[in-house]
Amino acid sequence: MKDTVLLRVSALPSAPALVLRPWSMEDVAALVEACQDPALRHWTNSAVENEADAMRWVQDQKRRWAAGTRFGFAVLETQSDSNHGQLVGNVAVKDVAVGKPSAEVGYWTAAHARGRGVAPRALEILTDWAFDTFGAGGLERLELLHQVDNPASCRVAQKSRYDFDRVLPAAPPSFPLDGHLHTRCRDA
Repeated sequence: MKDTVLLRVSALPSAPALVLRPWSMEDVAALVEACQDPALRHWTNSAVENEADAMRWVQDQKRRWAAGTRFGFAVLETQSDSNHGQLVGNVAVKDVAVGKPSAEVGYWTAAHARGRGVAPRALEILTDWAFDTFGAGGLERLELLHQVDNPASCRVAQKSRYDFDRVLPAAPPSFPLDGHLHTRCRDA
């Protein structure tokens, strides 16, 4: 899978266009800035404190892309047809394998971009890409997980047509609280 994938989300009357592209070293400074947000730190397990951490994180994204196990995209907000813009989030497809019927999606939105529909719009285009790219290899279902005390993620799941499936029991220390499992099937 080449890491030159570029996905575009059209502008809406109230929201600029989005570009999804694989993470690159040019995103390091913006990643450090986004990861200073206490809410983002609370909901994610990424420990990006400084530029060196961010460089390692981006390198890990590139390694996992090359290995075909995780496809992470920087989400950029643009005002034109440019492939560059302001970092507003991250979306990823995780645990993809040929013949495996399901994979997981994940996302986060930078503090300055929350409440503007970035996550549902980016997740929608990522979902379409994942099914188009991996459906022939057997991908039938995408799963979205979040802690029960994260109503914003529940709203993103619903807006992106991921149906609530069930409550998952807590699994400390990684998942200290019960979680929600939302799913979306390829033909939904």
